[in-house]
Amino acid sequence: MNAEPLSSSTSTDPPTLAEIRPPRSTGTASRAALRALIRRDLTVLRKNFGEFVGRTVMQPLLLVFVFLYVFPTIGQGVGGAGGRVGESAFATVLVPGVVAISIMFQGIQSVAIQLSQEFGYTREIEDRVQAPCPIWLVAVARVLSGATQALISALIVFPIAAVVHAPGVHAQLTVHWWIVVTLIPLACVAMTSLGLVLGTTFEPRNIGLMFGFVVLPLVFLGGTYYQWTRLGAVSVGGFHWLQVLVLVNPLIYIAEGMRAGLTDASHMPLVAVYPVLIGFLALFLGVGLRNFRRRVLS
Repeated sequence: MNAEPLSSSTSTDPPTLAEIRPPRSTGTASRAALRALIRRDLTVLRKNFGEFVGRTVMQPLLLVFVFLYVFPTIGQGVGGAGGRVGESAFATVLVPGVVAISIMFQGIQSVAIQLSQEFGYTREIEDRVQAPCPIWLVAVARVLSGATQALISALIVFPIAAVVHAPGVHAQLTVHWWIVVTLIPLACVAMTSLGLVLGTTFEPRNIGLMFGFVVLPLVFLGGTYYQWTRLGAVSVGGFHWLQVLVLVNPLIYIAEGMRAGLTDASHMPLVAVYPVLIGFLALFLGVGLRNFRRRVLS
């Protein structure tokens, strides 16, 4: 009698995990990959938190130390013509500006510099895009993790900027929480989206050009040291050209929004700040995602 072959159903091997667990949908897999990518970036941040704090604090600390402590102490305070009153008025203007540029710098650094390196010779970006999710979601994960770092930098910088002043110099701060809570996350995502654009545009060897031709003009024409409402004094033939020119700078809306959220000083109307900042976010994110996909597939 011929022996019948054993069927696979009589095998005593335990079922595999794939046989027990039903296959996940594309959406579920993408969400899981997104969370994993963000957790990976935040784990790296936690392990290098000391370096992150040092990089975040150094520039704003030097800025407020020189302008709000050294200059008033040696009698060269900005706004010094009005004595301590004028210097305090300048401190009130500068503190929100310092928070704004900390968000911008951290947002750009955490995304643009990392991406420019990952798209470099080693092509480290290929490790990320192997995640089980669409290519654009990999870029969104980097934007969201960068926005988290920008948010942390704002929380670190604000108390420093608020207290590092010369004796007799006091920033007149009044926190309007609904503005702060809504504006800061919006600003963080907008600046990391700008970082996505820059990181997918500039090669690692051209990072110096990015800071020289993009970042520095944004800082000096972004309302860090002055109020947008005061720029009306700069005019030619009655045309307030500088007040109009800086409207193409996304940082001016963050600085003016922070001024509205942290002080009672005059500022750009919020009905202009929020819609334009949302528009910049959509523009930067759209261009950045297009560039990211193009660079990955090239």
